[in-house]
Amino acid sequence: MCGRYTFFSPRESVTRLFDTPVPLPIEARYNIAPTQFVPVIRLDPHGQRQLAMLHWGLVPSWAKDKAIGNRMINARAETLAEKPSFKKAFAQRRCLVLASGFYEWRKQDGAKRPYFISRKDSEPIAMAGLWETWRHEAEPLESCTIITTEANEFMRALHHRMPAMLAPEQCGRWLDSQNLSMAEAADLLRPLEEDGLQAWPVSTRVNNPRNEGAQLLEPVA
Repeated sequence: MCGRYTFFSPRESVTRLFDTPVPLPIEARYNIAPTQFVPVIRLDPHGQRQLAMLHWGLVPSWAKDKAIGNRMINARAETLAEKPSFKKAFAQRRCLVLASGFYEWRKQDGAKRPYFISRKDSEPIAMAGLWETWRHEAEPLESCTIITTEANEFMRALHHRMPAMLAPEQCGRWLDSQNLSMAEAADLLRPLEEDGLQAWPVSTRVNNPRNEGAQLLEPVA
């Protein structure tokens, strides 16, 4: 599961790694929570990559109540092609959810201790995602979900699931739903290589989504 994450990478890094223009600076966020608007990369109607801000928590186009998105923050890679909530988006509307790292909670001494996980090279992360448009109110709502996969050996010490992360050279294929089938796309949703991540314990202040700031990433004993 991925229920809280960060994004504070420079826009120059996003442009360089993902070949996507970032027209305006994106506010640094150190405690992104569900229902907030988050930066994603998707293809525009002309097939060009664009950066957009979407509601985190996918609301299917057929839903009667947008509150269903509160339960759709993650989608399991293994069942994307079967679940009615995700099947059409998996076939037609794939995106990259940008992150600098994410949090996971590990049970220790009867309590849950938050850990921050990021790439060892500190580069931004492209988490595989899906997006949808919901049109049941005056203003359409564009929303997204983060795809999770089984944890690699490194992550299993913290949790049995992890976000499906794509290497920069895989991103173009993932986004190209016109030419990459669901079966081929599913092959991209594998755990990151074992030695690519780092993690450390952080303060339980991150448990409250109202808390923000780089101090949330400071290691604790």
